[in-house]
Amino acid sequence: MSIFNVQGSEIETSPLLHETLQKKQKTPLPKLQIGILMLVQLAEPIASMSIYPYINQLIRELDITGGNDATVGYYAGILESLFFITQALTVLKWSRLSDRIGRKPVLMIGLFGMGLSMLCFGLSTSFWTLVVSRSICGMLNGNSGVMKSMMGELTDSTNMAQGFALIPITWCFGGFFGFVMGGALARPQDRWPNLFAGQFWAKYPYFLPCAIAASVVFISFMFVFLLEETLATKRKRNIPSDTTGNQPLEEYRSDESPSENMANVPLRSLLTRSIIIPLANQAFLAFLDISIFALMPLFYSTPNYLGGLGFAPQTIGSWMALFGIIDGLFQALFFAKVVDRLGPKRTFYIGISCFIPIMVMFPVMSWLVFSRGVDYMVTNVLLCQLVLIVTWDMSLASIFMFVTASAPTKNVLGAVNGMGQTTVSIAHAVGPMFAASIFAFSKDHNILGGHAVYVVLCIPAVGMLWSASHLPEELQNRDEDE
Repeated sequence: MSIFNVQGSEIETSPLLHETLQKKQKTPLPKLQIGILMLVQLAEPIASMSIYPYINQLIRELDITGGNDATVGYYAGILESLFFITQALTVLKWSRLSDRIGRKPVLMIGLFGMGLSMLCFGLSTSFWTLVVSRSICGMLNGNSGVMKSMMGELTDSTNMAQGFALIPITWCFGGFFGFVMGGALARPQDRWPNLFAGQFWAKYPYFLPCAIAASVVFISFMFVFLLEETLATKRKRNIPSDTTGNQPLEEYRSDESPSENMANVPLRSLLTRSIIIPLANQAFLAFLDISIFALMPLFYSTPNYLGGLGFAPQTIGSWMALFGIIDGLFQALFFAKVVDRLGPKRTFYIGISCFIPIMVMFPVMSWLVFSRGVDYMVTNVLLCQLVLIVTWDMSLASIFMFVTASAPTKNVLGAVNGMGQTTVSIAHAVGPMFAASIFAFSKDHNILGGHAVYVVLCIPAVGMLWSASHLPEELQNRDEDE
């Protein structure tokens, strides 16, 4: 680093001095409000992830595939993508609406839709009723973008890494409970025949995990009433400093209205390079991330003779829960420290560099299954893949920081996060359908020994490495700009 003295001469400074000059005193996080926000968010991963351990078995039992196990992936991919297809059509409208009417009402609508859809999913006895329930959930749910907007409004440039690290951490722990719940409570009549002896449980063998997930969503709905509104134009009083653990948020100004700020700014004016580049990286990341988590339960449940692990739903739930809990603990303990030391861009690079090794682990496990069966060597490779996925997940919180910092003002934070969530929803819609279909096609036609899907997914991974090189070296300090 170089600085200039009073005469204008350039002086070289040491890296240590550079680090000292750059370091700012961190603002304390508003612990209570962020804690409530994360409790509200916890419902979404619990509900959405609870279907993964049993979705492939459910499709087989509905006899959609005609007994062809190799084609289960097609239908699993459709169901996993439907939520995101419908969400992509509405999430930007929900996010922009939250810029006008406030964050809390939109959160409550989203939670209501999620709870309703989970009950419908558990009562489904045909493929088309599953389709309708997933579509309802996506159509009414704009919570992901709104949650990020609220986190951006509760943090500043000094504590953003700590705040945004909590989002993937919450997803990890929510995923852990969702996977365990879905795997343990599916088909309860088989495991506890005396307790679940009625005809209802025989007709609806997957209603129990769905009902428990809906109950969690209802509890989160109640927690929303404890949240303070974070949208500046909808704050009607000061939020006490002892409530937030931070400085009091500014008082609502009666002469300020949503129409007089940038809440209604045309979206075209937000399509700048500084916003598009983080959004493009977020879309790449979302596509590849959801592809990983679509392939994992599919690979685990695929029979051994097709190169899969042949796990039962309970085993799938246990493994994916283990992934979630270790991932959550790592992000909670180390993510903010890694970002402080390496910076968000380098952290993002390290994370996305793990995708290709993660893909390599799948054919390695297939080869071990064919040559040795499912033994301790497969377990070791699964654990290696877990370490890589934990490292990969550091990129999630990193890109949230870039997207939030790209908003020119907090008044358009909802719109920017809405644009980001729209691209994420499109990527999430395409990802499971694409990955699961290519997986099924590879197995069905034995392309590259059934491993073509892993090679194909490495292509956009290379593209993401190129796209990441265009991210800014430092986060924009919006707090000073305003």
